[in-house]
Amino acid sequence: MAPVLHIIAVEKNALPRQERRLADFILENPGSIIHLGIKDLAEQCEVSPATITRFCKHFDCKGYPDFKVKLASEMAHAEITSRSGQTRYQDIVAGNPLAGIVQAMESNHLKSIQDTTSLLDLGQLERAVDALCKAKRIDLYGIATSSIVAQDFYQKLVRIGKSCTAFADSHMQITSASNLGPDDVAIAISYSGETPETIDALSCAKKAGAFTISVTSYRSSALASRSDIALYSSSLEEGMRRGDMASRIAQLHIIDILFMGMASRDFSTYVPRLEQSYLNVQNYRKSRGGLE
Repeated sequence: MAPVLHIIAVEKNALPRQERRLADFILENPGSIIHLGIKDLAEQCEVSPATITRFCKHFDCKGYPDFKVKLASEMAHAEITSRSGQTRYQDIVAGNPLAGIVQAMESNHLKSIQDTTSLLDLGQLERAVDALCKAKRIDLYGIATSSIVAQDFYQKLVRIGKSCTAFADSHMQITSASNLGPDDVAIAISYSGETPETIDALSCAKKAGAFTISVTSYRSSALASRSDIALYSSSLEEGMRRGDMASRIAQLHIIDILFMGMASRDFSTYVPRLEQSYLNVQNYRKSRGGLE
């Protein structure tokens, strides 16, 4: 499913009744929308043209023409993806041979990265990278699988000399968030965007004056609404048997982009630190008789 269609599907139940009717029609007939004028679409859905315009702006389009252009582009991309065979995520299957598992994991991870990339807003990414580079201190919040992603970013930031913390314990998250200020940044990671502990930590950081960034999969989530910048990962993973594999890869993709953006933005500062930390670890391992 193209990202714009996916976002509509995710958020349609929160829309007003007339816009929900419009969403249902678009989801059922995406191909025909491209060839319909706004008046024709309004008649078929029994809504006003103004409702259609409002609907399009809700999904970050300038108007109906812009919505159709984006929809056409994304459907073309979906068609190319379909030809490559990566049309959906693959679940765990009983008795699946190892070769099939390897192929399924490759397909899932590639699709997760591609879907997430198509959802990213370069303007928001630029703002996030700028804030992180300027931050005196960075707090990272995440529970369960998201805490693993937070720890990954923590290790990267430490290597370039950024002052940061990453607590999986909710009490410590609140304690740390309470001591942030206007020169600091808090990043909260949650696939659903509705994890209570993560929302509370980010809210506390925001109240303390910190700049807030969220990494989630749902635009209408509580976490996204409470952050200064919301970055969205793919939310196409269905069911629970994949162990959050695709969503974790999607979140790590965003984290890696932010880190690379920081290193590129302030190359002369961060890259020497990165190289020095690597050399120090290698020298330590050699002194302790570790592998080279």
